Amino acid sequence: MILADERRAVCEYARRLTADGLVVGTSGNISARSGELIAVTPTGVDYGVLTPEDIPVVSLDGSIVEGKLRPTSEMPMHLSVYTKAIDPDGAPITGIVHTHSVHATAVSTLVDEVPAVHYMLATIGPSARVARYATYGTEELAESMLAALEGRRGCLLGNHGTITYGDGLAAAYSRAEQLEWLCQVWLLARSAGDPRLLPAEEIAHVVEKLRGYGQK
Repeated sequence: MILADERRAVCEYARRLTADGLVVGTSGNISARSGELIAVTPTGVDYGVLTPEDIPVVSLDGSIVEGKLRPTSEMPMHLSVYTKAIDPDGAPITGIVHTHSVHATAVSTLVDEVPAVHYMLATIGPSARVARYATYGTEELAESMLAALEGRRGCLLGNHGTITYGDGLAAAYSRAEQLEWLCQVWLLARSAGDPRLLPAEEIAHVVEKLRGYGQK
């Protein structure tokens, strides 16, 4: 079985999507890249019953290399990130997480950028944009997403959800969680009053600090 480790990881993180409340049912999707191949969640299959053998492997042109199930309908987004997106620090992009998380989706209907209510916005970049709405699974949505991702590691998808990427699924998943948490904090604060926001200069400062964060 090719991409055995990546297919196992896709199963693991797909199950986490449901457990962590980032999707409902079979919504959302996950992929992991190794070289010129991508392991990705299949379309319309309960994540709780997925096995590594169920995970399709596709090439960068979208053709199926191994697996009996059809890949996610959002392949245009995944392929666009892997072939066209550029990490702000030049890091490899080997993992993508697409969610339909509640708070981020709600925020995507209200603003054009996630308000800077907390400095952890810097895990995404100087800001987190909201991509204009387009029908799911279309090239139009992929193009809208790419524009919102420029210089960023994630974005909201208007009236839809979120997408984040990283060097590995762990990094991509962590950013999806942070983006959902940020949106939840802002909505909670906004429901009580007019939240104080951090200036753009502070977010840019934290972006720099995070480059040296953690164990190396």
